[in-house]
Order: sequence, then C-alpha cells, then structure tokens
Amino acid sequence: MNCKEALPLIHEYLDGDLEGSDSQRLKEHLISCQACHALFRQLEKTDAMVRMLPPVRVSDTLTAQIMSGLPPVKKRNSWMDFIRKHPAVSVAVVFATVMFGSFMSMWNDDTSLMVKGSNLQDVVIEGDTVTVPQGHTVKGDLVVQRGKLKVEGEVTGNLTVIDGSLNLASTAHISGHVTQVNEALSWVWYKIGEFVGMFSH
Repeated sequence: MNCKEALPLIHEYLDGDLEGSDSQRLKEHLISCQACHALFRQLEKTDAMVRMLPPVRVSDTLTAQIMSGLPPVKKRNSWMDFIRKHPAVSVAVVFATVMFGSFMSMWNDDTSLMVKGSNLQDVVIEGDTVTVPQGHTVKGDLVVQRGKLKVEGEVTGNLTVIDGSLNLASTAHISGHVTQVNEALSWVWYKIGEFVGMFSH
C-alpha cells in the first residue's frame, strides 16, 4: 500500500468504518511509514479534541429563519397533475369538446330541409313542408329537420322534429315517442344519442 491509498483509509478508520483486510493493511503501512504514522497521530488528536468540545446549542428560531430564506415553492397546477395521472379521461374530454364544437357548428351552418326515415314513399314534400297524408302510414321512425311537419296519417315509430314546427291533425296516430328539438344544446344531446346508438347496434 502506498501513502496515497492510505490517506482515505485513515479517515475511514477514525470514523470507525474500516474493517477486515483493509484495516490490517493500514496498520501494516503505518508501522512501516513514518510520515503516514505522524499524520495519523495528528488527525487522531484533532478528532479527540473535536469530540471533547461541548455540543453547540441551536437557536429555536433557526429552522424558521432558514425556511424564510428559501425561494417560494411554485404552485403546482392541479389540472396538469390530473391530466398526467388520467390520460384516458383527458382524451375523452378533448373528444367530447371537439364533438360538441362540431355539432354546434352544424346546428348553425345547416339551413336545408332534411327528411330521414326507412319508409318515405307515403310522405309528401312541398317546399319546406313535409306531410303524412290522412290514410297513409309511415312504417318506422321519421325525422324532419329545418321544416314544417304535418301529420294527418299514421307513424308507427318515433317522430322527431329538429329546428322546425309540428302540426298533428286529429286523425294523426303516432305509435312511438314525439320529440321536438328547438335548441342547440338539445340538438347536441340528440346527436350524441344518435352517435352512441350507431355503436350499440
């Protein structure tokens, strides 16, 4: 062992951390090397003097003084933490927002008449007026958007009027539900229900 290797081992020995073969090797080196032996004795005396010093009493306000000197902790954004922890929910919210925006845009932009149903041969369309004549039957659902619907005959399914008017004659017979959607928000819910219905079939 040379002197360069001995120095860190001396510190470990004085700290009580040196064991086994390293301790034996250090002892052998200190016996053979006068310079390291003298340094060891000097460090041993210094260590003993430090241990004899009375314990330093710390002020009760020291912790508060140190803490007040530290820079303020930046507030963490709880929304960002939530997004990092729940990415699937975040994607769903973004998707719903985009869908909501597109539905609102469609509500404002679309001004043309739309008639939808599986059986429309018994429906009469004149301008923006859709009529189910008396004595005629529309089998299944009937949806009319941006128009006036007059029902004098029969509809065996659900009847939906979106952003339009509905006139039911005394001879009219509707087997399903009658729904009128005249507000953008109600229409968005209708479209979401329609969208979900596409996947459930």
